[in-house]
Amino acid sequence: MIKVGLTYDLRSEYLRMGYSEEEVAEFDFDETVDAIEETLRNLGYQTSRIGTVKQLAAALVEGERWDIVFNICEGMYGIGREAQVPALLDAWKIPYVFSDPLVLSLTLHKAMTKRVVRDAGIPTADFRVVNSPAETEDFDLQFPLFAKPLAEGTGKGIDGNSVISTPEELRDVVTDLLKRFNQPVLVEKFLSGREFTVGITGTGSNASPTGIMEIILNDKAEKEVYSYLNKEECDLYVNYAAPEREIAERCEKVALDAWRLLECQDGGRVDIRCDERGNPNFIEVNPLAGLHPVHSDLPILSRLNGIPYTELIGRIMTSALEKLK
Repeated sequence: MIKVGLTYDLRSEYLRMGYSEEEVAEFDFDETVDAIEETLRNLGYQTSRIGTVKQLAAALVEGERWDIVFNICEGMYGIGREAQVPALLDAWKIPYVFSDPLVLSLTLHKAMTKRVVRDAGIPTADFRVVNSPAETEDFDLQFPLFAKPLAEGTGKGIDGNSVISTPEELRDVVTDLLKRFNQPVLVEKFLSGREFTVGITGTGSNASPTGIMEIILNDKAEKEVYSYLNKEECDLYVNYAAPEREIAERCEKVALDAWRLLECQDGGRVDIRCDERGNPNFIEVNPLAGLHPVHSDLPILSRLNGIPYTELIGRIMTSALEKLK
């Protein structure tokens, strides 16, 4: 029987240490790890909980080993925080589920990712990286603009002020984000069209979509953006729907092109938003997508497209087990 270790960061543990809800927004609920472990066992795997990167390091030193590690650790500090677990596992020659350190470091840096994607001819909104409020003076992108932290997920730093219409708003929003997140700000041309997210399982030529869903904000939601609040309270503010086939195929092509170009592995999500002409643009890729069986986007969109949670995890594991050969 294949022995699968589980690495993760639990919200509950960090909250007990005094971190805020927003600081731990990317971390997982206890029920997410419970669901992954139960599903893996139902699929015939033997599981062993490891925990955080520090707990993994201690276990490795103590001599513990696994055939493969199911890694959903987001990490706490640094641009390579998502890459810490796979880098450590590479040092011990232990295979793992999901992408490698290069992919996880690159894709956390949203601007670097967009540069790679843009150079390959995949459509993405024009952008600038802003390191100080002074850099917003005489800004050379046309309004409206959109601003978010350079290296966060789960909508952190995105709210009703993220869509920017004036130079004064740009300076105020950038100043606030720099102070709150202590990292550069990505400012890009605002894409005013429909928003989608595409689920993908597999690696390279074997990658394929698990489905696509449109993100539709209701009248009570923060307007125009899939914000931190809208994501955290999606039951109240968001409707999810499978779109018509024509736009779905166009979005899936952009998503798969980006996934394969960036060499993402096993499973994840690519976010897409259309411009004013309805053309799909790459927003960002999430190679460590949330896996809460009810509330995370990848399981939701897979379920909307006829792929239940057990099958989703099974597809991810099938891809990852190629690394054992």
